[in-house]
Amino acid sequence: MPIDLVSFDLDGTLVDTAGEIAEAANRTLASFGIAPRPFAQISGLIGAGARELMRRLLVQCSAELPQSIPALSLDPVMERFDGFYAATLGSLAQPYPGCHETLTRLKSAGVRLACVTNKEIRHTRAVLSAARLGGYFDLCISGDSLAQKKPHGAVLRHVLATLRVDAAHAAHLGDSVTDVQAARNAGIGAWAVTYGYNAGQPIADAAPDRIFDTLPQVADHVLSQRG
Repeated sequence: MPIDLVSFDLDGTLVDTAGEIAEAANRTLASFGIAPRPFAQISGLIGAGARELMRRLLVQCSAELPQSIPALSLDPVMERFDGFYAATLGSLAQPYPGCHETLTRLKSAGVRLACVTNKEIRHTRAVLSAARLGGYFDLCISGDSLAQKKPHGAVLRHVLATLRVDAAHAAHLGDSVTDVQAARNAGIGAWAVTYGYNAGQPIADAAPDRIFDTLPQVADHVLSQRG
């Protein structure tokens, strides 16, 4: 069945933002007197949102350096993280190989395109601008655009309704179990990429409908179904 709409997650799917997320996380830790953590440690925690990232990171720091970690609540930690992330946003973000090519091919073929992320709208705009991706999408939904966030089914159902596409002709592409669940909850195709940030877990464990190694493979598949 032809696909008329592809919804894309942003971080870890279209754009590699792990470097600037890790930088913001380490700046946050430093502001509380906690030593920086290795990039691999932080990047392995990305995938469930910034709040969960910092919660897990603090737990790991506490387990390794119990005498050095103050008793912190997440609210002040996240307030500082948000400020540091706003300062680093777009500085290290890079579109994944074939990103522009893929979006151009799909858009030229008349496929409707949406960007659906749990990142706040001001951060979403900054990343899209830095990566020069803003002009491709018919609709962009961020974590504070609606009453719910992914994986709630209402998010992608809103995309379907707004762009007037039937669920049977739509798919959502992401890099995490959250994206797979969001697509399932909305009744559309659940697609995933093998790279990205799924909190260090293989995306195959989430049992998506289709798995792609590269973005151009997504365009190849969609366009082959449209004749």
